[in-house]
Amino acid sequence: METPTTLTGILRSAADRFPSRRAISLAGQFDLTHSHLHDLVEIAAARLVSAGIKPGDVIALTFPNTVEFVIMFLAVIRARATAAPLNAAYTAEEFDFYLSDSESKLLITSEEGNKPAQTAALKLNIQNVTVSLTQTDSKQHKLNLNLNQTESDPNSNSTTELTNDPSDVALFLHTSGTTSRPKGVPLTQHNLASSVRNIESVYRLTESDSTVIVLPLFHVHGLIAGLLSSLGAGAAVTLPAAGRFSASTFWKDIVNYNATWYTAVPTIHQIILDRHQSNPEPVYPKLRFIRSCSASLAPAILSRLEETFGAPVLEAYAMTEASHLMSSNPLPEDGVHKAGSVGKPVGQEMATLDETGRVLETGVNGEVCIRGENVTKGYKNNPEANTAAFQFGWFHTGDLGYFDSDGYLHLVGRIKELINRGGEKISPIEVDAVLLSHPDIAQAVAFGVPDAKYGEEINCAIIPREGSNIDEEEVLRFSKKNLASFKVPKKVYITDSLPKTATGKILRRLVAEHYVSQN
Repeated sequence: METPTTLTGILRSAADRFPSRRAISLAGQFDLTHSHLHDLVEIAAARLVSAGIKPGDVIALTFPNTVEFVIMFLAVIRARATAAPLNAAYTAEEFDFYLSDSESKLLITSEEGNKPAQTAALKLNIQNVTVSLTQTDSKQHKLNLNLNQTESDPNSNSTTELTNDPSDVALFLHTSGTTSRPKGVPLTQHNLASSVRNIESVYRLTESDSTVIVLPLFHVHGLIAGLLSSLGAGAAVTLPAAGRFSASTFWKDIVNYNATWYTAVPTIHQIILDRHQSNPEPVYPKLRFIRSCSASLAPAILSRLEETFGAPVLEAYAMTEASHLMSSNPLPEDGVHKAGSVGKPVGQEMATLDETGRVLETGVNGEVCIRGENVTKGYKNNPEANTAAFQFGWFHTGDLGYFDSDGYLHLVGRIKELINRGGEKISPIEVDAVLLSHPDIAQAVAFGVPDAKYGEEINCAIIPREGSNIDEEEVLRFSKKNLASFKVPKKVYITDSLPKTATGKILRRLVAEHYVSQN
């Protein structure tokens, strides 16, 4: 059988091969098989086409993690339109920016709606429609979508003659904008198909696998690694009943739905560990693996996860521009996991380059660069960003790292976040890792601040573990014992919260700005 070159082709193939297997569940409420999910997507796509949605039209979606979101996301790309998932927690001003920048033609929300999004859509004269899934007397599910139809039969199969093309832009996301204005990233059907195949391959996902989604589906990590790769493999996903991650129901859902793995960011892993420490489960299920991505996982946290839950923890490296996955540590049967590394390239070329575009030797720090079928061809309407990011035939990630003699990538940090203390280039990731190895520190972030003598000096902020009385003196004592003297933070801030992205990634730049402004 020919391998599909579109995401919709991969999902159609999974529905054909595993029609009666569970595809998606809303925890404690209902399940949909791959066949039933496929039928609902086709119906919704037909409704979109009948309402006048054309190939290339951008459709914004803002939902919690619900089955309705999954159906409508897949329906949008099946209709050859472009899905633009948005964080439901945005303000009206933020929705105004993202709806405008993506040139959205339609906004789809849950039946409950989203007032800030709807306010922005009304201002921009963008039609808003709602969707809900209800159960009929015959225990089937009906999709309620209040679109105005241009055809007499709202359920007519107007997708019959519609063929998805590998070059169709299926997904439009924005980078987080932590160091600059958010950049629009268009990802094609082929980009997504390539990434899904890469993820399925490295983690050996099959129809026997199952996962619980803990990350928001408007973000590339949860959407592609958790949801789409599972569905493409014929596997199953479970959405928490609350529409978001809940530490109190996580293990219950894992057990009830026979999950074999999960993927999360370091902050979520730490929450799960803290929950275990304060309120352990009577027994933990045997998982094939635990995956960590989107931010650096401190070796101490990785070890605690493996020891506590008895599963290998595979750290990976990913970016929105690469349709998520770029490199990963292997499963135990496929190779050695190297703590402190983000593994080997998966399905693409990767190298470290110097400023002239020269590929650097093993062990030499350089900018991490990639190229492959999963990588976007360029940012939308952003010539300056394209000029900076796409050079010498490579996409430049902005990360500094090196490859060891076994071909594993080690990240040093974001180039813009390296701390230059009197000419010494210090990786804040290295300092983070040491701080997090202290048993009384739950979260930590190191950052650079201006200094008259050295140019920059190191500070850090920590969140103590619950019940701990750790103070600045103890943090400094521990740092002096475990770090070279020039890497020891000059000042320690103890807090109960740190600014994070919607996926839980600590925003180092905002932490630095906050504490610099206090001095």
